[in-house]
Amino acid sequence: MSWLPLSLGAPMVLWGLLALPVIWWLLRFTPPKPQTEVFPPLKILARVLKREETPQQSPWWLTLLRLLMAALIVAALAEPVFNPRERLPAEGSALALVIDNDWASAADWGQRVATAERLIIDASSNGVPVIIAFTAEKPNAEIGPFDAATALDRLRAAKPRPIPTDRPAVYARVAATLETLPGASVAVLADGLAAEGDEAAFNTLLSKNAARVVWAASDRPGLVGLTGADNQVDGFELTAIRAPGDPAPAQVTAGAFDDKGRRIADATLTFSPGESTATSTMAVPFELRNDFASIALDGQRQAGAVRVLDENSKRRRVGLLSQAEADQAQPLLSPLYYIRRALQPFADLTEPSSADLADAIPQLLDQKPAMIVMADVGTIPEQVRQRLVDWVDNGGTLVRFAGSRLVAAGNDDDLLPVRLRTGERSLGGALSWTTPQPVTDFPKTGPFADLAPPAEVTVTRQVLAEPTPDIVERTWATLADGTPLVTGMKKGKGTLVLFHVTPEATWSNLPISGSFVEMLRRIVQLSRNQGAAVANAEAAAASLAPYRMISADGTLVPPTPDARPLVPSAGPLPVTFENPPGLYGSETGVLAHNLLNAESSFAPLVRPQITVPVTTIQYAFDESHNLKGPLVAAALLLMVLDTLAVFWMGGLFSRRPRRAGTAAATTAALLIALGALVGHTDIARADDAKPGDARAIEDISKTRIAYVQTGERSVDSISQAGLEGLTRFLIEKTALEPGAPASVDISKDQLSFYPLIYWPIDPAAPMPSQAAIARVDAYMQQGGTVLFDTRDQFATGIGADSASPATERLRDILGNLNVPPLEPVPPDHVLTKSFYILPEFPGRFAGGPLWVAASLEATNTENRPVRTGDGVSPIMITANDFAGAWAVDENGDPLLPTVPSDPMQRIYALRAGVNIMMYMLTGNYKSDQVHVPVLLERLGQ
Repeated sequence: MSWLPLSLGAPMVLWGLLALPVIWWLLRFTPPKPQTEVFPPLKILARVLKREETPQQSPWWLTLLRLLMAALIVAALAEPVFNPRERLPAEGSALALVIDNDWASAADWGQRVATAERLIIDASSNGVPVIIAFTAEKPNAEIGPFDAATALDRLRAAKPRPIPTDRPAVYARVAATLETLPGASVAVLADGLAAEGDEAAFNTLLSKNAARVVWAASDRPGLVGLTGADNQVDGFELTAIRAPGDPAPAQVTAGAFDDKGRRIADATLTFSPGESTATSTMAVPFELRNDFASIALDGQRQAGAVRVLDENSKRRRVGLLSQAEADQAQPLLSPLYYIRRALQPFADLTEPSSADLADAIPQLLDQKPAMIVMADVGTIPEQVRQRLVDWVDNGGTLVRFAGSRLVAAGNDDDLLPVRLRTGERSLGGALSWTTPQPVTDFPKTGPFADLAPPAEVTVTRQVLAEPTPDIVERTWATLADGTPLVTGMKKGKGTLVLFHVTPEATWSNLPISGSFVEMLRRIVQLSRNQGAAVANAEAAAASLAPYRMISADGTLVPPTPDARPLVPSAGPLPVTFENPPGLYGSETGVLAHNLLNAESSFAPLVRPQITVPVTTIQYAFDESHNLKGPLVAAALLLMVLDTLAVFWMGGLFSRRPRRAGTAAATTAALLIALGALVGHTDIARADDAKPGDARAIEDISKTRIAYVQTGERSVDSISQAGLEGLTRFLIEKTALEPGAPASVDISKDQLSFYPLIYWPIDPAAPMPSQAAIARVDAYMQQGGTVLFDTRDQFATGIGADSASPATERLRDILGNLNVPPLEPVPPDHVLTKSFYILPEFPGRFAGGPLWVAASLEATNTENRPVRTGDGVSPIMITANDFAGAWAVDENGDPLLPTVPSDPMQRIYALRAGVNIMMYMLTGNYKSDQVHVPVLLERLGQ
């Protein structure tokens, strides 16, 4: 039943409103006035005391209040809903939900989940199973059918993925499942973008067993993707795309970020009306562009708006050097002409101002280039030769071209990759060909392995390499007769490359071919400082481990468990579930794997022709509101007001209380009652606590071990760490869960809260005052125990004639205490068996005894300590440094080594601490166990 914008889940309950007149009559009904008999002796009081008057009917406003309260309860039971949503057609034999959870769904994923939840809830009310499948998940992900609760759990656990959809495969699996469930409802929750294979996928899904279809597709307003970010001569050239056909102009801002996430550059891309592509140039200096790690579009929280960059996007500074004079009239004959044309699109070129090699080479090296190209440069001057060799060894790439000067200079093992033969090989010469030689397939081990051999390139003249055992490994390109055209080798961290022809088109037409540009580009990629490993890996087709991934919302995150290594190939790499977009490699070098490429485009998804009934819905959150809760809350509030009104009419608030405390108590009670009715109580009350009460409550709420503050920071820190280590061990090994250790100042803190106080004796600490020692004495007399630790086992013992400074200080302290006779712990003392069976009590040091109060019958070894009382020794003394053995850091690792270095000694020290704590808390409980056989015998057991 619905009256927009309000609907009722149980409209029949509204018939209860007919009972309101009956309630009104009952509220106004007054029983007959009882007969009153006046006792004569009390007649005089009738004129003194105010006679209580009982009204014959309740006030109208109170009656109205109660009627309104009853009406609210009836309305709440009718389950009213404000702004009710339309019920979706989730019926039939099953509900099949196919949901796009790719990168394009990340921006409005919450609305998609809310829409799918409504469909599942409606299917649950109809009692039909649910098939739920996502188009960007694992290929073998389970799709059901599920019950509604399981389907909701899987829906809420799903998340958008930074990959494209795979509708054909997923739709085929759903269609196969629906073969056993004819007449099902199919809900398509698409991302609004068309993909390859959509027509066949929808035909497979909807052509069979679909009785009705629910179609929800986003119109993708404002979706913009970044398809290109190329480092050009003047700046980064950016290319962005949007869905075609949008008549409105639009602007987006792109930001460039470095590897630490700092924004270092901006650019604005403008879409003209009706245009789907926009370009812009991020004009920043060369050095700043090389710091770019990623580029992202502002306001686009999806993976398509982010582009990560690797070394291929960084421009390299390349120095050009030639000994030939430039001929301005014939530039095509210049040795550097074709090199400049080939390198200029992807490198920052620099040339020296001097033609003298002794000055030119240092000028180039001072600009720190990644690569230097020498066009027919012969002998290198000795004064700059070593500096050039060091530059190559430290990571530079030296590319040399053959020529008459290079041939005349002879071999140079430090600056040439191979040894050269004397003379040249030319067409018609002594080492001649009958025909020009073409280029064959590039070797698989070189950087040109994935390039197609240029069929149009021929060579008529070249410099030959000496045949050596490693000539094959150093050959990057060969001619048809097997002679090397390009050779290269690694030298130190750098690379040496030699083209066995000149850089102009005199010996070969290679410099005027497109392959020449690609070959130089590959060599520039090899010249990167940290990218050589990745470049070599690409050439060898090795796999690169995931390093940083792009999430569906466009942020860089660590690799997910589902990501797998990426195998580079010559063509564009597909983005899949196992290879999501991001960076692959390691800190030494990465490869960028982006979602969109230069051929990507956004095409809107067109709803296919469907013969069954179709219901079109929009992605939206559920805006309906159940009014049952607010109505019940309003009724409770009226009930509170009714109660307060009754109190007021009874004169509770008008009478003067005898004491102010009574009024305060009444007010507090009313406030507490009011808070309980509305569901929460937050009442400020008077705080009569005294200073120190909070700590006292904390100290007695849990058993805690305390240590004495000596004033020496190093000693106190070890005491605290030691007691923390013992506390951890107690929690792990026993049922006792003590609180955090406490530090006490014996001169002012309350000592009676702690069953055991650990006192490390340090001669450098100030001597306690007489008042403080008296407080310790009182603590010991009242049942507490102090564990004194002189920590001087390897100095002298307590009974030695020549005492250590710590022992002397202990004697000064004990001289002012009522210390009972002491003895080392006997073998049958309860301390040796209170929890662990221990023959001795080592600490950080071993060998020292643990002194305790002597038993009452110390001379009778057969009766000790069974015949003693239940009391615990008020004093214990050791020299074994218990706290040093117990001390641990935040990770639970020991702070100090044991002496001797024995791992079991630390375990025995912790067990000794456990026995001491059990002894403190249970007394001679363990020693009483010897009476158990006698007791059992007397009981006839």
